[in-house]
Amino acid sequence: MKKLISAALIAAVAIPVATVPSVANAQSARELRQDRREIRQERRDLREARRYGDRRDIRRERRDLREARREYREDRRDYRERRWGDHDWRRYRNENRRVFARGHWRAPFRYQRFRPGIRINSMFFGPRFAVNDPWRYRLPPAGRFQRYVRHYDDLLLVDVRRGIVVRVYNNFYW
Repeated sequence: MKKLISAALIAAVAIPVATVPSVANAQSARELRQDRREIRQERRDLREARRYGDRRDIRRERRDLREARREYREDRRDYRERRWGDHDWRRYRNENRRVFARGHWRAPFRYQRFRPGIRINSMFFGPRFAVNDPWRYRLPPAGRFQRYVRHYDDLLLVDVRRGIVVRVYNNFYW
């Protein structure tokens, strides 16, 4: 009887914990959509104030728009930290500089700054440049058909089927 009760208690505690991250991500995605809506509304209000209002109205609407943008940036940063675990690897990098030491590394091509969503040539993400141990750097695991690739001091997460950059970690290595 004691085993049955303890098993039921463990199950009751474990099940909600497993669903919390997805709920938190859904809430933050919802918050981001709401923030974008607020920014659009504040822009409309500012246009109306410029058209029909006086200086005080314009100042107040500009302040509201700045506030909405700041809130959106903060929510987006929080969402990114929760989703990608940015905070963990950055803190780990600052505490363990030798792990992220650049070393003597050169590529047979010139440096280019990449951004997410761009399609790149397969020579940039060949097996020679792959990072095979992302857990060493406290990075989240690469998804299906994705690979971490070193590009000079930057680290790219690339979809290897389509050749599209998914995520860019600028100045990843020291």
